[in-house]
Amino acid sequence: MQIETPRLRLRRFLPTDVPDFAAYRSDREVARYQNWDFPLPLAAARRLVAEYSRRDPARPGWFPYAIELKQDERLIGDIAVHRHPDGATAELGFSIARPRQGQGYASEAVRGILAELFGQGLRTAVAECDIRNTRSARLLEHLGFTYTRQHGFFDRQRHTTVEISQFLLPAERWATPKQ
Repeated sequence: MQIETPRLRLRRFLPTDVPDFAAYRSDREVARYQNWDFPLPLAAARRLVAEYSRRDPARPGWFPYAIELKQDERLIGDIAVHRHPDGATAELGFSIARPRQGQGYASEAVRGILAELFGQGLRTAVAECDIRNTRSARLLEHLGFTYTRQHGFFDRQRHTTVEISQFLLPAERWATPKQ
């Protein structure tokens, strides 16, 4: 269940992750394109980390991987995989702490997850991002995802409608990019 890349370890969440998790999930700039409660108090972060650590990555539903930087063994973000019941499709979502953004960690984490999923027989990977989140859209396109459609939903936290871009990557188009 642990996935290694050159600089990262994608693993189950640990209780020691709570302070870093609460910090980046409470950062307004990290949260601005996400659909989560903001800010994230430490008590709520403890509950989420405990819940995440009990989930099974092989079962349908969401499994959030902690993204640990090997160099200092610190949590720098998370990448979640939502396995659909059909087993052929999975959706991805990712967040990186602001001080660690722009250094290729998100690309590396997504590549690591995709290699694992496609290696297990996944047929299609799906990802969505807020249409204003051009950095995530560029990252997905760089990794081979294709824009497929736009749709909206009502964000209860922000009390507004958010427009989302959806991207798809079929297994046939996946070629493991260099890490």
